[in-house]
Amino acid sequence: MGKKYGIGIIGTGAIAKVHAEAVLSLDNAKLVACYDLNSNNSDSFAEKYGIRSYHTIEEFLSDLDVDIVSVTTPSGAHLEPALAAIDALKKAVIVEKPLEITKERCDKLIQSAHEKGVLLTGVFQSRFHDAPRLIKKAIDEGRFGKISLIDAQVKWYRTQDYYDSVSWHGTWKMDGGGALMNQGIHAIDLLRWFGGEVKRVSSLCRTIGHERIEVEDTAGAVIEFKSGAVGVIEGTTAAYPGFLKRIEICGTDGSAILEEESLKFWQFRNETPEDEIIRKKYADFTATGGGASDPKAIGFHGHAMAFRNTIEALETGKAPEITGEEAEKSVELIEAIYRSSRNGEWAEL
Repeated sequence: MGKKYGIGIIGTGAIAKVHAEAVLSLDNAKLVACYDLNSNNSDSFAEKYGIRSYHTIEEFLSDLDVDIVSVTTPSGAHLEPALAAIDALKKAVIVEKPLEITKERCDKLIQSAHEKGVLLTGVFQSRFHDAPRLIKKAIDEGRFGKISLIDAQVKWYRTQDYYDSVSWHGTWKMDGGGALMNQGIHAIDLLRWFGGEVKRVSSLCRTIGHERIEVEDTAGAVIEFKSGAVGVIEGTTAAYPGFLKRIEICGTDGSAILEEESLKFWQFRNETPEDEIIRKKYADFTATGGGASDPKAIGFHGHAMAFRNTIEALETGKAPEITGEEAEKSVELIEAIYRSSRNGEWAEL
């Protein structure tokens, strides 16, 4: 059996548990250490998983058993610990979505990782699920013909208690945005992955269903892709009871509808025997709530595949599937959506 890569986690909140369970499911990785600004939280997390807890980031980064650092701090606090991990010359740094909350902060991470020769990757676990990969393969093979329209719908629900329970929820400084930057970013990442580069965007962002938050809980955007295709993004956390994220791809030779991990529609002008197999296998493939009404109702299998891909990149020297540059693309688009809403004009990318 080959090397087991040691994983250390910075930030021990809710998403850290998903990262921990993902690591524990792998045969070539082991969870070894954690660090959190709140020492009690770090100690509790360490006790639960039987790992070492550190009370300073310097001690954590000095642990020679840590090969890969996983950053699971609040979104607007990814930069500093990730930079510290890169400077400590750890083999790889994997950052929970979003990579950071602005393109400028993302760029700092990407540049530092390149300068130090440290592998940097972001977590967009939906890209590793079977159904999105089937769609991407069909797009790359030209099976959709000319793509005319791509819709991304994230119509989720969050209670007022969700925002009130943690002081940084719903703030620009730590969340970087609302229904788009926090909840909708996985669908927006897939939209860019499927549709390619974006030329410009026009949008409207509002706070409708919640109080005491600085960011949007409802947004709509129209996108012009460089290919000429039209995109539409709908995102909200004010849609009771909450629905699974949905992406629709329409083209001149075929269309597909993705609902979380399921393919609700899959049809092409030129069908193959495999298409009927795909329809039957993936018509109802989603096993979790996808976070639609409960942020904790997600599986860890996608994260496990992200860790596995990171380890594979370390062992082969190939780039990970989701490089820092790839992880930045959704942040860049969301920033443009916010800019358009503020200015009331098209925002160029």
